[in-house]
Amino acid sequence: MPSATSTAMPCPSPFQATAGTWSTTALSASAAFWFLATVIGQLVFAAYIVALYGGHAARGHFQGWNTVMTHGHVPGDGIGNLATGVHLLLAAVIMLGGALQLVPQVRRRAPRLHRWNGRIYLAGAVLAAVSGLYMLWWRGAVGDMVQHLGISLNAVLVLLFAGLALKNAVRRDIAAHRRWALRLFLAVSGVWFFRVGLMFWLAVNGGPAGFDPATFTGPALGILAFAQYLLPLAVLEAYLRCRDGGGPMLRLGMAAVLALLTVAMGAGIAVAAIGMWLPRMHG
Repeated sequence: MPSATSTAMPCPSPFQATAGTWSTTALSASAAFWFLATVIGQLVFAAYIVALYGGHAARGHFQGWNTVMTHGHVPGDGIGNLATGVHLLLAAVIMLGGALQLVPQVRRRAPRLHRWNGRIYLAGAVLAAVSGLYMLWWRGAVGDMVQHLGISLNAVLVLLFAGLALKNAVRRDIAAHRRWALRLFLAVSGVWFFRVGLMFWLAVNGGPAGFDPATFTGPALGILAFAQYLLPLAVLEAYLRCRDGGGPMLRLGMAAVLALLTVAMGAGIAVAAIGMWLPRMHG
């Protein structure tokens, strides 16, 4: 006689089991595809920061910071120049450290490295957010008020996510800690997503569209100032829900969406690297 449990919970058919396996594999593969593209793009960006800004600093030619960045170095503004230098250094450090934190093999085989790198990453993210806010509102930056508000919200989210990631790590709630750490990684990467998204937008439209390149203002840039972190965060939430509780069709759909977004991001990375980062590494 069948038990109550077997009656209430029938075994899945071979087709359902196969679909579930394929959908889980597809979703994992699309996430790995995204991660690989992101790591490559961020490593190139970090190398660009070190080569351009670090190279000028090593030669004592701090005016070279103004090659790309407005108000990168202002003679006589010691505090502002220090804040800019710290921000640039931290940008390179957290680009490298953030990717390392997400590698599962590092978490499993080198937990001490993971913990110490995490502490450095959290501290760097907080300092980068604070120095970025100072540079934006007191140092001066291109763009209009909408862009400044979008960037400021990004910095606030970095501070919030860093605090929640640390709180859950201290409480040993590892699952919650990892979710907040993922959100922190995406928020910290906002400045990188902005550049990649802008390059993709320029490539698709064959040049500036929806903004004035002379003043660096316009609705397209205003939208991108918020989308640079809100879009990745929304995709992450959808991914987590599909991974943890979605059916096979939802997981397959999420895998397809993530793969398409990764292709678009990869195009933006390629355009940014070829047209902006690599040519300036010898500056």
